[in-house]
Amino acid sequence: MRFCYAHRRFTLYPNHLNSWDLTPAAYTDEFLARVKEMGFDAFEVGIEVLDKTGGSESDVKGFANRLADFGLAIGCVRSGGTLVEAKNGPANRERQLRAIKFAGWAGAEVVNGAMSAPFRYPGKPGSSYGWPVSQDGSREQMMWTYEAIAPVLQEACDVAGEVGVNVSVEVHQNSPVDTSWSALLLHGLVDRKNFGVNPDLGNVLWCYDVPEEDTETTIKKLAPIANYWHCKNLHRINHPENERSVFLRVPLTDGEIDYRFAISAMADADYSGYMAIEGAWAGDQFYQDSKSIKYAKEIWAEREKQGAA
Repeated sequence: MRFCYAHRRFTLYPNHLNSWDLTPAAYTDEFLARVKEMGFDAFEVGIEVLDKTGGSESDVKGFANRLADFGLAIGCVRSGGTLVEAKNGPANRERQLRAIKFAGWAGAEVVNGAMSAPFRYPGKPGSSYGWPVSQDGSREQMMWTYEAIAPVLQEACDVAGEVGVNVSVEVHQNSPVDTSWSALLLHGLVDRKNFGVNPDLGNVLWCYDVPEEDTETTIKKLAPIANYWHCKNLHRINHPENERSVFLRVPLTDGEIDYRFAISAMADADYSGYMAIEGAWAGDQFYQDSKSIKYAKEIWAEREKQGAA
């Protein structure tokens, strides 16, 4: 198995940086060496980083080559955003196509995106994770939403196919694809060999105050159509009297999602993409994320040993 670092914190003394607004210069020699030492093979890099390289083919390739000097690839280019919302959809479609172009130049395997809309909750600014509703989620959708999204993704897949790139849609809250059934529906409508889903089980747990389905059901259904895989873990604390849950991020070893079960399901489906570990948001990311990748590697090794027996 290959491991991609979807880091969500970018702090290594003396730098304290916002992981969602990085520049290429943030990938310092010390940071890259530390990530390689943890055992990762590749990075998930946001399109905003590649835009800031200068955006030309030589600029993007130059950045990819710098990571390669440390034994690290650009495994995934992250784009995302709603594709059908009138206000933001056109710009997000353009971003997705630009991400595919960058991925081709960088040698990345996949472009991943969550089709989530900007969050709107009256009087409650900020995160919606754990509210009783997943804004613009599958519970609210009619069939024509998916029928409108499918041609956009078909075009993206056709463009991506020309440069050897896959397209993945992430199962994510505040998007039409937030459950296994909605992911399967969209996958069938897109019907492209280089299209798949990212069965992010953390988002399934996170999506509603009471999860719509258990993560074991989700991974068994989606493993056969997965082409990229975000992995994170959480503890859920439910307040039923308020119809509200709060979630605490923890390493893969410590949360409520059974990743031994999930890895087994992915292995049985002959999954060959990256296992992308979403890193810690706070605290010592290197300690926490080292725990996660060590745990994941041990389970994959057990599976491989069983397969060879």
